[in-house]
Amino acid sequence: MAKKKSGQDDVDVPTGKMLDVLRVPPGAVDLTSYDTRATTGFSGDKADGKVALEEVGAKVSDWQERLFAEGRKGGERRILLVLQGMDTSGKGGVIRHGAGLMDPQGLKITSFKAPTPAEKRRGFLWRIRQALPGPGMVGIFDRSHYEDVLIARVRNLVAPPVWNRRYEEINEFEAELTATGVTIVKCFLHISPEQQKERLEARLDDPTKHWKYNPGDVDERELWPAYAEAYQAALERCNTPEAPWYVIPSDRKWYRNWAVTTLLLETLKGLDPQWPAADFDVAEEKTRLAAT
Repeated sequence: MAKKKSGQDDVDVPTGKMLDVLRVPPGAVDLTSYDTRATTGFSGDKADGKVALEEVGAKVSDWQERLFAEGRKGGERRILLVLQGMDTSGKGGVIRHGAGLMDPQGLKITSFKAPTPAEKRRGFLWRIRQALPGPGMVGIFDRSHYEDVLIARVRNLVAPPVWNRRYEEINEFEAELTATGVTIVKCFLHISPEQQKERLEARLDDPTKHWKYNPGDVDERELWPAYAEAYQAALERCNTPEAPWYVIPSDRKWYRNWAVTTLLLETLKGLDPQWPAADFDVAEEKTRLAAT
């Protein structure tokens, strides 16, 4: 962890090679300046990337177990991984190939769809709060509270003054979380419209993938410029020291999976959870066990 200024207060921010190079710098955001096919921080090819992911997976599993054990013994720290991106950007792929390397008992995965009428009446952050990970857990949001400044903005679901207020509400919410032991890792999975088209075509060409195809995805493609503008605003206005954004080049699936998993590993190592000490006399228990 490193200290960075946030107003008058110092806050802990995860640091590491990939956390540093993929973090969105403060200020205006121009997504066209980010290469969606880049392999930032990795010098190998696809085959090397798959091997590297397995190596990272073994390490991230060990550190996750330490965090889980800490939480079972009274620790309050936990991690929240937020995955946002256009359709086909690979949120599910990251969960299968990255999160799938961790122990399921220490994971809480939530996929957010359109809110129900009852959820809408409670405010846009209510259902998010219900899905937060508990102590020692790694929570993963497949979409998140950011939908309410993305889809709501692009589709005009609420008036501009409403979604404009939500940026600051999100910042306050995330600051509250970090103050109570939540480390937030927000990843924007950045793909090109050309790559999305290829992935949608692949789904149509494969009968085993038809269930993943949504005709509405074509309608959403027509709104690509509006979504890009909305994402740029979210990345710019909600990129705080407590909860920074990371842009993940995602045209190459293997790199995307390795990069996000590496961010998790560096975050876990930065937290440095330790195995809880025994709250009993180990020698005595060995003696008692030997006598049985």
